[in-house]
Amino acid sequence: MDQHYYTRTAQYLHWIMGIIFIAAWLIGFYSGNFLSYAVDGSFKGSVITLHKNIATVIIFLLVVRIFWRYTHPVPQLPNTMSPFMKKMAHLGHLALYFMLIALPVTGCLFSWSAGHPAPVLYWFEIPRLVDKNPELLAIVKPLHIYLSWAVGVLLLGHIAAALKHHFIDKDHVLISMTRQPKD
Repeated sequence: MDQHYYTRTAQYLHWIMGIIFIAAWLIGFYSGNFLSYAVDGSFKGSVITLHKNIATVIIFLLVVRIFWRYTHPVPQLPNTMSPFMKKMAHLGHLALYFMLIALPVTGCLFSWSAGHPAPVLYWFEIPRLVDKNPELLAIVKPLHIYLSWAVGVLLLGHIAAALKHHFIDKDHVLISMTRQPKD
């Protein structure tokens, strides 16, 4: 395995999870900011259900991704990066992993504490760990919303850093997640 490239499995997991995460984020943003139950009642409920069915998939993919990440080496960061920037890249990735855990967990708690299910791809529901609970809802609803804003900023930073590496630094960082070495 060339140390300048992620494995093909890591690449697929990265891009599939990225697409799912962004789609779930955009749908959640749309339903939370542009739809009202007073006006859009059942449509808003359908949009939120779509958001949950997509977002819960991240929990399952994350288990696979973390296992894969810790059983396969990752590419070295470019030698041109300062130790400080390497540390920031590492912390940024840890923050993204934290968000990949925190958002679905708070989303499930939000749904359950409001008395609703946490469905997965319209196929099954994640077993409820809590019953309807207004006190818990008062905590997890704003937490889920604040985390979603924070991850939006984090994701934009992640994308901007990848583009900077590719277009300004002209190093292998973005390519390591999009290609495989030529044999």
